[in-house]
Amino acid sequence: MLSTIFIPHGHCYLWKTGLVSLHLISDSLITVAYFLIPIMLVYIVHKRDDVPFDWIFLCFGAFIILCGFTHLAEVWTLWHPNYWVSGWLKASTAAISLATAILLFWLIPKLLAIPNVPKLSALNIALEKEILERKLIETKLNLQTQQLQETLLELQRTQAQMIHTEKMSGLGQMVAGVAHEINNPVSFVYSNLEPARQYARDFIELLELYQQEYSQPLQKIQNKIEEIDFDFIKEDFMKLLDSMEVGTERIYKIVLSLRNFSRLDEAEFKKVNIHDGIDSTLMILGNQLKATSAHSQIQVIKEYGDIPNVECYPSQLNQVFMNIIANAIDAFEEKLDSKKNNSNKITISTQKLDNNLIKIIIADNACGIPTEIHSKVFDPFFTTKEVGKGTGLGLSISYEIIIDKHGGKLSFDSVIELGTKFVIEIPITHEK
Repeated sequence: MLSTIFIPHGHCYLWKTGLVSLHLISDSLITVAYFLIPIMLVYIVHKRDDVPFDWIFLCFGAFIILCGFTHLAEVWTLWHPNYWVSGWLKASTAAISLATAILLFWLIPKLLAIPNVPKLSALNIALEKEILERKLIETKLNLQTQQLQETLLELQRTQAQMIHTEKMSGLGQMVAGVAHEINNPVSFVYSNLEPARQYARDFIELLELYQQEYSQPLQKIQNKIEEIDFDFIKEDFMKLLDSMEVGTERIYKIVLSLRNFSRLDEAEFKKVNIHDGIDSTLMILGNQLKATSAHSQIQVIKEYGDIPNVECYPSQLNQVFMNIIANAIDAFEEKLDSKKNNSNKITISTQKLDNNLIKIIIADNACGIPTEIHSKVFDPFFTTKEVGKGTGLGLSISYEIIIDKHGGKLSFDSVIELGTKFVIEIPITHEK
């Protein structure tokens, strides 16, 4: 077992100081940890007389100690090739480890069946106390039922307002951030399109001049001209730049719509163009107006009247437009199959009623709102949509924004299978 016919393990590492030190330090630290853990296990068993089956801890301690010896042997064999000793230590470790695993498997049902009497007693006492407290609370709740019913609607409105405020704050910051991040690279691209177009013209003129002066180019050049279809490139490259310009202008309009919709810097009353707010909302909802598997394309008809700028909270008013138009879009998905092929239309009209009042009408020709729920349309958290698709806050928040924040009116008229019309009336100016 102590034969020296083998070479020390260090030869395998070519006696490289770093590698030998790495294994030496690692195995030494593992050995120290494996020797300390059993000591702590024995100490715990010694201090806790109520620990059942304490002998299993001793089994754990035994195989952990043997594990420590195997790592100690790894350190020893770096310089002394006593591999038989190392092998028998590993075999002993394997035997005691396997035995401990078998004993632990046999012991699992008994460990799980051990009742914790003190804990159960404490839980029973706590449960009895909780039952008594619940009865007292129930008595108080019964006395307060009438008061709670009177305040329930106010609590719902408050909760809805808090959710709306948080949602709009986060949405506004996100929209403004996205608009800002998009605007910078788009402006860079747009501002460089005109120089690029001029450079392209210069290059084309230069190449055409070469063609005039050297009408018989080398065959290699002539082959390349034919390969790349130079005449087509001259014509199409300018079209490509024009297309890029149209695309960047489109992106710029979308960014402007996002910024107009969020209006984070306009927390106070401010005179704004209502039509700009409606157009920004339609731009954001533009993708939902396209044809989908649930509905055909939705046509938006604008009948804008001659109205002055209105003193309002711009971002909140935009949210009202968003909620009503989004609900109209969702309503088209619920149209009867027999009417699916009919054209889908949303009509938005504005007009001035008197010197200090304007009217905004948003009408659709979707499925309409059932008569029996007309009285609940503006209630907080009321929704007819599927779970996860609607919160029931949109129209409730819109009602509060128009009535409470702007001193206006919000009403609707709906006929089943014909559509719904929402009417918004708000003052043009407000008394200070």
